[in-house]
Amino acid sequence: MTAPRPVATLVLDGRTLTCCAVAEAVGGPVSVRVDDAALVRIEASHSAAVAAVERRPVYGRSTGVGANKGVSVDDWPDYAVGLLRSHATSAGELRTPDRVRAMLLVRLNQLAAGGSGISPAAVAALAAMINADALPRVREFSGIGTGDLSALATTALGLLGEAPLPRELPPVRFGVHDALPFLSSNAATLADVALAGHRLQTLARAAITVATLTAVAVDANLEAFSPAVADRLPGDGGTEVCASVTRLCEPAPPVAVRIQDAFALRCLPQVHGSVLDTLGQLEALGDFHLNQAAENPLILALGPDQEAGEEVVHHGLFHLPGVALACDAAAVAVAQSVPLLLGRLAMLNDPLMTGLAPFLGAGRAGASGVMLLEFVAGSSLAVLRSAAVPASLGTVSISRGAEDDASFASRAAVQLFEACDAYSIALACELVAAVRAVRMRGLKVPSDGWGSALAVCAGLPDDLSDRDLTEDVALAQTLLPALAEVAVGRVVSP
Repeated sequence: MTAPRPVATLVLDGRTLTCCAVAEAVGGPVSVRVDDAALVRIEASHSAAVAAVERRPVYGRSTGVGANKGVSVDDWPDYAVGLLRSHATSAGELRTPDRVRAMLLVRLNQLAAGGSGISPAAVAALAAMINADALPRVREFSGIGTGDLSALATTALGLLGEAPLPRELPPVRFGVHDALPFLSSNAATLADVALAGHRLQTLARAAITVATLTAVAVDANLEAFSPAVADRLPGDGGTEVCASVTRLCEPAPPVAVRIQDAFALRCLPQVHGSVLDTLGQLEALGDFHLNQAAENPLILALGPDQEAGEEVVHHGLFHLPGVALACDAAAVAVAQSVPLLLGRLAMLNDPLMTGLAPFLGAGRAGASGVMLLEFVAGSSLAVLRSAAVPASLGTVSISRGAEDDASFASRAAVQLFEACDAYSIALACELVAAVRAVRMRGLKVPSDGWGSALAVCAGLPDDLSDRDLTEDVALAQTLLPALAEVAVGRVVSP
């Protein structure tokens, strides 16, 4: 029996949560605690909300929502529950546990930032839900990039005891200052950004190691990765590619076999560097939004030296066109890098490049070898291109025109998940072929550098006969995280 993984308590302060921390935490049950200073901010914002509704109209507290913003509401206890019930409408497949855990984690951290006006009791109930791993049933179609209303309404109904949860929780009452503030967030979208973006970064670094094995197999001209090239690249990504390939290939052959290689290798720093830079920009933007109070309205407790005790700001901070654009850019960057991968597969299949049999076949004339890996990788490229169609170009006008634009950041983030799976398959195809080619050439394997990468791949079968390579590709996919570690210079046990 597998022992349960130890769960460290993650302290949320509304200030320092990162996409990386979210991705690393949600593979299983999560233990959380809200920082004491954050609890003070939450209480102050709630007190300010209570005072504000006595002084002025406040959207979603003394009024309806959407096009009903001008409608005064008096029966708030009943209206608040009705708001949650109506906004829980959704459709599609259920989201996976890691995505739901990530959403809950992000939402709790946003509330810890202070500014929602929500009650401390509602915050405590959400923390209890996370600690109990009582995950709500969140469906795929639930937002258009202006707030993940359905996903969060479903979560709130679970806390109220009205929606099914895998384990029972003490029900909490949502008051006038809890219903809309709980919903007013893009937590599900940002959770997807954190998870998909983190996985793509891992795959993108694994791609450096995989491409290096191809470079070794075809005796690549390493001048394309020299310091002279690295110094003339615009971002950190290309510099990282050059440094990693150079380190993994040390010592470089004294004389290059070819004066220069095809773009698939020669332009790897430029193309793949752009992938790394774009993914880094997405991560930075995600880290920013994870720690923002973006609920509408924003309710802030002012200091004692200011004229009023609270400030109410109605706004559009929940609108995330920048996140949508960053997700689209990441999907496009990954998609436009895979034609180079196909070019490297073509090199590995070419006897003029490797000195080996066509398609790395062995045992008989006309052997197909790894021929079909190009087909599988090409199929994955089609999926990547579909996932790279910019979601940010779409918009809708809803709620009788009161909400007349949509960023579709939610859809852009989901497309990153589609890109992850397809990219992983393409990389696995190149890896299977590159490892076979290196082995067939009988090269002297160094103890470190690309030898470390080959050691990670020791479990890949060395049967060269014509056979079904489906399981080889599946196994290669599982090796990619370790190869990402090799790319950044970490020692990995085979």
